[in-house]
Amino acid sequence: MTNNLEEKRKQLVHYLKDIQSIETKEVEKAFLKIKRELFLPKEMADMAYADEALPIGFDQTISQPTTIAIMLEMLKVKEGMKAGEIGAGCGYASSLLSQLVGDTGKVISVEVIKELAEKGKKNIEKHEIKNVEIIQGEGVKTLQEKAPFDRILISAACPFIPKELFDSLNEGGKIVAPVGDRNSQTMQCMTKIKGKPVKEEYLKTYFVFVPLGGKHGFDKFYWNPGKNKWIKSQDDRIW
Repeated sequence: MTNNLEEKRKQLVHYLKDIQSIETKEVEKAFLKIKRELFLPKEMADMAYADEALPIGFDQTISQPTTIAIMLEMLKVKEGMKAGEIGAGCGYASSLLSQLVGDTGKVISVEVIKELAEKGKKNIEKHEIKNVEIIQGEGVKTLQEKAPFDRILISAACPFIPKELFDSLNEGGKIVAPVGDRNSQTMQCMTKIKGKPVKEEYLKTYFVFVPLGGKHGFDKFYWNPGKNKWIKSQDDRIW
């Protein structure tokens, strides 16, 4: 089984290179190093290298490899950088980021759902990754508290890139996020140049992500840790 999965991993990376989702050696090495099967239930291991999103519980998914590769190439992560992520999920993208920032870099990833945050931490441990910290909390607010960042990845659909996160970037920093409505998003990259946003957009295809929650999402909901679920707000004072 192990050898079979390793071969499937190589085949997936070859495919991602062929369709130009993977363009750099750094992203290629990260995908070859990180074992996607370790981020899925054991019964789904044989599906790990299908180029599709897969369920991980709590109405969440592990993103399609093509999508993650596109996001990471847009993000242009360099060794030694401090990267933040909103939507840690099972920890797969966090692990890929860990390879890109290297031993001298740091990844801080936020996951609002407690059970998924715990799963993500355990999955990181399986890979013996030391430069990733997964925190359970509300994405934008929690990540702000850990600023500044060189790179930020938002793994949830956004109606816009939150200004608070842009302000959390160092000069020259980048945010990549799927931006649009609930049903369709384009991948956007915002770069901080002389304190101002410079936008790039990936227009070869559209994306469908699970929606970002909280006041920066599509609805006025807040995460109630006590009830461990989203609660609809009765007014505009979300946080």
